[in-house]
Amino acid sequence: MTERLPVAAILALGVTQNIGYGTLYYSFSILAPDMAASFSWSPEWIFGTLSIALMIGGLTAPWLGVLIDRIGAGRVMTMGSAVAALALVACACAPGRSTYAAALIAVEVSANLVQYGAAFALLVQLRPAVAQRSITYLTLIAGFASTIFWPITAALHAHLSWQDVYLVFAALNLLVCLPIHAWLSLGLMHSRRQAAANPLTAVPGSLPAARRPIGFALMTTAFAIQYLASASVLVHMVPLLAGLGLGSAAAMVGALFGPSQVASRLINMLFGRRLDALHLAIISATLIPAGALLLLATAPAIPGAMIFAIVFGMGNGLLSIVTGTLPLTLFGSAGYGKLQGKMMAARLIVSASAPLVMALGMEWLGIWISLVGIVGLGLMALALFVALGRFSKPHR
Repeated sequence: MTERLPVAAILALGVTQNIGYGTLYYSFSILAPDMAASFSWSPEWIFGTLSIALMIGGLTAPWLGVLIDRIGAGRVMTMGSAVAALALVACACAPGRSTYAAALIAVEVSANLVQYGAAFALLVQLRPAVAQRSITYLTLIAGFASTIFWPITAALHAHLSWQDVYLVFAALNLLVCLPIHAWLSLGLMHSRRQAAANPLTAVPGSLPAARRPIGFALMTTAFAIQYLASASVLVHMVPLLAGLGLGSAAAMVGALFGPSQVASRLINMLFGRRLDALHLAIISATLIPAGALLLLATAPAIPGAMIFAIVFGMGNGLLSIVTGTLPLTLFGSAGYGKLQGKMMAARLIVSASAPLVMALGMEWLGIWISLVGIVGLGLMALALFVALGRFSKPHR
């Protein structure tokens, strides 16, 4: 008998993932100029601070992955919501640069506790046999984070200081996300007690033990490079488009990114069931540099920029799925939290440089050369996924 999807858990996590990504990640690019001004920093310095915070957050990820396996993803996400709320309050109340930087580090550490890595682990721990489908459905719901929170952040910031906006976001994490994660934690504890008597069906990995170290290295490097390319564009989406001559249309074009993520996940959900996770990773790695090439070829034409946002968004949407499903396919459900922790560490440490490097690249080299660099990174990730596909095929 086929196990049922944990629909309530998926819907609940969809709410918290939208809030988690919207308040702890997507809001930063909107608020960054005023943050920089309040501390008398240049935009490059404020994005550099974010890069350092992301890197330190990445260094904590392996430990957090072990913690997820040990005490359960639900408990970790509950603690994470409390830490996120406190960290946002600390940012808002920071009297100077050093205290702000310390609070921002806490924000990025808390993000690892509540975003996709932990959420995917919760779904694997809850019902491993249907976890791949659960992850796909969750990413479909959570794909609206940028579409919802870019305009919400901008609307709030039109009437409130960036400090007050962060206080509002702290309340969302504390009053909405924390109770939901606590409820999910209780459900997961109940499932684990049941599993002790009636063990859940584990998912075996397709890679033989002898090939797993090299396979993990190829997969993790490919994901890290792809996230570097994606994050470089995402953090600077609106100023990048405006700098290419789109003017006030930049925000409108950027708003297409979120729906495009959702569209790619919906298409995959409806028509991609026969497509394995590795082929999906290759498609994702193709779409991201293709989108950047389209933008280079058509800017400042608005239709071309719209196609870029759609193609790039679709690639990024599939990337979120395969980050959860490819490790499960290749390495199985045993120790999944620890595996996600190691992957998060690698990709966060590498992609941590994205905000600063892209800001400096656009300032010193220009937007065109910076976009050429994005294309090159995307092609490198594609080559690594193709190599992983060949490596993972059984020898005859």
